[in-house]
Amino acid sequence: MTSSTGSPSAAPRVEDRPSLVENRSPQIDNRGSIGEALGAVSRDLSDLIRQEIELAKAEARASAVRAGRGAGLLSGAALAGAFALLFLSVAAWAGLDAVMDDAWAAVIVAVVWALIGGVLALVGKQQVTSAPGLEQTKESVRDIPRALKGEEEQQR
Repeated sequence: MTSSTGSPSAAPRVEDRPSLVENRSPQIDNRGSIGEALGAVSRDLSDLIRQEIELAKAEARASAVRAGRGAGLLSGAALAGAFALLFLSVAAWAGLDAVMDDAWAAVIVAVVWALIGGVLALVGKQQVTSAPGLEQTKESVRDIPRALKGEEEQQR
């Protein structure tokens, strides 16, 4: 290899080496400033959040419509069940009427329904009173005034 001086044994000088900085052409950013880029990101994020909210609204709307239809069908089923019980009661009354007086048959059917209603009421009351409630929420709400006064840490 020959140097710029022409001597074959001499090492190349620093001036003869290609400069990395000189070979790189400065790249011009056509995208704008950092503020513009952050503004674009903010707009995109805002659009994304808006679209997600619209999707959630559409899903909730569809779910509510489906739940509404289901509730309507369950109401219809409850009404049909009530009519079935009414007609079964009338049939029981008519069946008992064949072996006893009409009034006594009606009383027996009414007493049977009163007993069923009483048992259901007692079981329902037991279920309601045994429900745990919102114990953790009650405790948290009770602790709010102490926490605001700075006493919560002392209580623990």
